[in-house]
Amino acid sequence: MSKPRRPRRPIDGILLLDKPIGVTSNQILQWVKHRYQADKAGHTGSLDPLATGVLPICLGEATKYSHYLLDADKTYVTRLKLGEKTNTSDAEGEVIARADVPNISADELELVLAQFRGDIMQVPSMFSALKRDGRPLYELARAGIEVERAARPVTIYELSCVSIDLPFVELKVSCSKGTYVRNLVEDIGDVIGCGAHVVALRRTQAGPFDLSQSFTREQVAEAEPLGFPALDEMLLPSWAGLADWPRVELSETSAYYLRHGNPVQASGLPRDGQSVLIFELQDDGQPALFLGIGSQNDDGLLAPKRLVRVADSSLN
Repeated sequence: MSKPRRPRRPIDGILLLDKPIGVTSNQILQWVKHRYQADKAGHTGSLDPLATGVLPICLGEATKYSHYLLDADKTYVTRLKLGEKTNTSDAEGEVIARADVPNISADELELVLAQFRGDIMQVPSMFSALKRDGRPLYELARAGIEVERAARPVTIYELSCVSIDLPFVELKVSCSKGTYVRNLVEDIGDVIGCGAHVVALRRTQAGPFDLSQSFTREQVAEAEPLGFPALDEMLLPSWAGLADWPRVELSETSAYYLRHGNPVQASGLPRDGQSVLIFELQDDGQPALFLGIGSQNDDGLLAPKRLVRVADSSLN
């Protein structure tokens, strides 16, 4: 007899998880969703099983704003091995080529790294999660099928050497969305002339979030027996990933009309149409309620764009 399904609850917020090695992003997402008994959950950009680090997991109403975190810049520290290329560009794949590793100095490596900073074109790996005709590329690759992939523009904001211990090199990479670090590593190895692949990858920052704010799987597991209050204390508010956006505070009356889809007057709206966070002021001194996001319409009024189901009072 199957176990009864655990009841779900409408919990909203963002859990910053320090993803452990050896599990997929979806596996850890489902693990968190089960712990919180959340009725809705989603993550904001996959990390390979080999990778660890910052993985924002959005629960409930926070999923409405998860795509903004998907578009955010990321920072990684990666350890690469020179002298070997694999079919997946990382340590999970099979070695397909070997070459002698030159005794490259820090100055010589800097000349190579300089070629990859700024705006570059990158061809996604066949072992990526990008889809072709509804199927992830990695599924096609495992079936022995290779399809042509168009190069895509990405931006490398920072690319610096942390350490050299040949044949291993550690790099710090800050990049735009859609950047594949393992492809970058392989390209660097090709320029050096001996090939390379990723042996470790750690995401240290995702948008405004970094490792110092993140919880481990063990910490979440330790909080679970203490009940939902302990688990919920780990959550950031639904709008935390947009905290650098302009904010607008409305009276109770204006908030009422906005919730019903009506544009309202508001002060401090950006004239360039930039989206803003919308809060409702409280008379009892309680934290303002988060209502959602909006922007100025053609009439100069604040129009709602994406409102939350239930106002979030987590302003601090």
